[in-house]
Amino acid sequence: MEVRAIKTRIFREGNDLASFIKAAIPKLKEGSLLAVTSKIVALAEGRTAVVRNAKEKEALIRRESSWALQTHPEWWWTEKDGALLVNAGIDDSNADGKLVLLPKDSFASAQKLRSSLLQNYKIKKLGIIITDSRISPMRAGVTGMAVGYAGFKGVRDYRGEGDIFGRKLKVTMTDVADSLATAATLVMGEGNEQQPLAVIEDLPTGRQARLVEFVDKVNKAEVQIPAEEDMYYPLFKAARKKK
Repeated sequence: MEVRAIKTRIFREGNDLASFIKAAIPKLKEGSLLAVTSKIVALAEGRTAVVRNAKEKEALIRRESSWALQTHPEWWWTEKDGALLVNAGIDDSNADGKLVLLPKDSFASAQKLRSSLLQNYKIKKLGIIITDSRISPMRAGVTGMAVGYAGFKGVRDYRGEGDIFGRKLKVTMTDVADSLATAATLVMGEGNEQQPLAVIEDLPTGRQARLVEFVDKVNKAEVQIPAEEDMYYPLFKAARKKK
């Protein structure tokens, strides 16, 4: 599997995203995955804001979240669209003086973009991953996250299969969407690389062919679990504060 970052011009708010991608990537192979940073998707949708002070920023974070808890002078743990995020994914880096929000509905945005690019590239199998960065408890640095995706199954389910000794697996699943988002985020970078796109191609075949299963319609609930069923729930249940 090859993961290749694409250097582009600076994407400006209101630019057409599909045209921008086609200009940067003239051709895509059949069965490719395209990772797109959430920032340029949001800019294409006009999802930006200007705040004058910390109080206005807090109000914006709360509006964009199901619940929010301040844990640091600059950070809030929040829940948005079934995911635990910092500051509801709102970002001020590489934002030219504005705050950039997450897309309104990243799954819908991914599906819309996929439909447009399938026609542009004249291919039948294409996956779209809208990526964002996230931090993990007690780990330094960020990894990638798929805030939305389209065209492939986001989870590979091993339950009911046997391990190498024949023991039946009961709970094991692979988070395909976030794993691919992390690979893409690693090569795209977090600073001034100016690489908001990444192409993932030459996917494994044979016994590993199920790594990515292409589908026309995804079920976003497959990558989400209720907070009460999360193994980390005891660590944050007392901290959750409903809006």
